[in-house]
Amino acid sequence: MVSPAIALAFLPFIVTLLIRYRHYLVLLYRAVLVAWLRDRLTGTSREQRAFQYVLAHAIPGDPHHILQTFDQWCYHCEHLSCAHATPGRIVERVLLERAPLRVLELGTYCGYGTVLLAQGLPPGARLYTIEGDPQHAAVAEKVIRLAGFSEETVELIVGPSEEVIPRLREKHGLVNANFVFMDHWKRSYLRDLRLLESHQLLAEGATILADNVLFPGAPHFLQYAKTCGKYHCRVHRASLEYFRAIPDGIAELRYTGTH
Repeated sequence: MVSPAIALAFLPFIVTLLIRYRHYLVLLYRAVLVAWLRDRLTGTSREQRAFQYVLAHAIPGDPHHILQTFDQWCYHCEHLSCAHATPGRIVERVLLERAPLRVLELGTYCGYGTVLLAQGLPPGARLYTIEGDPQHAAVAEKVIRLAGFSEETVELIVGPSEEVIPRLREKHGLVNANFVFMDHWKRSYLRDLRLLESHQLLAEGATILADNVLFPGAPHFLQYAKTCGKYHCRVHRASLEYFRAIPDGIAELRYTGTH
């Protein structure tokens, strides 16, 4: 039995921890507990609920308005782990600067990042996006088509990235990518980057953007990118999706093609 005196001695320490990490506790509440409860009460996933909200409030064929509607849902209703304003501006800048014709996205999720990428493509460009979860892919397919992008512009490929990447050239006609956006499982970043290298799917000078490299974090990916000699690497400071108080970062790599 802990005495009241000892308990009181630890009280300031506990209060300090709660104050310091309050934003992470709110994230846990919104992203895990609320989603779990609503999934069971409604019988639908939060991704499906988000799409229903977008379908009811967004303007079909208007990618920008669809992204804004997603943002409204995520700020005011439920949390989704998808690209948002800060990485969105970086993506838009790089697309404008590089004008890539062959774009690869790893981690379609609900289609937010896909729409963001697709609306910045130059004429004649094609986007290949890979999603491992069939249920998420079904939602993303509806979002992408609602935004007005055809299969000729955006091809959604369903399957684990480690299985899809080796077949991209033979089965889907992707010779190599000028631009890659990574926003799937962070532990898969390094594995999939090396798969892209080994299958020669990175064009010389290709740009790779990898989201959430600081939180939840992808330390092995960052270490490899900085030390392997194949990339010029920088990390843009940002915040976690829809949680401005939680610091994060997006890595920008430029493939030099050297070894």
